[in-house]
Amino acid sequence: MAKSYFSIDIGGTYIKYAKVNRSGNIEQVDKVPTPTTLDDLEAVLTQLVEPINQEVRGVGISCPGKVDIKTGTVYNGGALPFLHGYSFRNFFETRFNLPCGVSNDGKAAALSEVWLGNLKSIENGVAIVLGTGIGDGIIANGELLQGSHFQAGELSFLIRTPEKMTMENMLGFTGSAVKFIAACAQVLGLPDSDGLAVFEAIKAGKQPEVTRLFESYCHEIAFMILNLQATLDIEKVVIGGGISAQSILIEEITKQYLAMRESFSFWDNSWSSLAIENCKFLNNANLLGAVYQLLLQFDEEM
Repeated sequence: MAKSYFSIDIGGTYIKYAKVNRSGNIEQVDKVPTPTTLDDLEAVLTQLVEPINQEVRGVGISCPGKVDIKTGTVYNGGALPFLHGYSFRNFFETRFNLPCGVSNDGKAAALSEVWLGNLKSIENGVAIVLGTGIGDGIIANGELLQGSHFQAGELSFLIRTPEKMTMENMLGFTGSAVKFIAACAQVLGLPDSDGLAVFEAIKAGKQPEVTRLFESYCHEIAFMILNLQATLDIEKVVIGGGISAQSILIEEITKQYLAMRESFSFWDNSWSSLAIENCKFLNNANLLGAVYQLLLQFDEEM
């Protein structure tokens, strides 16, 4: 029986893990709470991998922060600052003699779409993940763009206007799906995290203020897509994150994108219209992308 790979998605709250085969089929996904110290994290990883060490060919890791894919080292670990300077690759090679590929979580989501999703066979495209901030991965000439410091595509850091260098003027703030849902929930008198109820209200169309917030949010994302197109000459954008499961979101972003093009004929005549779709993979995107990063780096050895 062919060996599979072990994928671990380390989030701020939970660690998700599963075996994944070469075709991208995922066995049952399980999760455990994310530890708050490096020693405790290593203990959890050991508990997960030790029983299956002889059954897998390698380990794929998805995690927050800037990731040096050559050494498997994490810098500025986002919600997990204790990861700063830590090499997952060194840990798994030393402890278990297993090859390990490590990917930033946003880039892992993009890799899943390149491997088996809605960016497959796309030469130039972008996967955008809408969450607390904006994660993404840029596909340039058929490959994931890493950048000189492994930070290509940090869209949350884009400054919207030149007047103010503040957090509030960054796209990670204005394009935050979490902040958008919270603002709508406040208008509706709902808990901040009740996204399903917010979208039910949006679909009902009976709350003008919520409709305005929704259209404004989608305009913000469409504006970003226009600038990405002008910068990268992309042919497709796929949108992920929990919010992307709502088809009305993709529809409104597309509507706003087309409206902006039509309002400025010079721009519309200069650039072909691109496709905007949702990501094929939602909750399991990082697990798939982490394995694909592993295969890209160590395929000949496995």
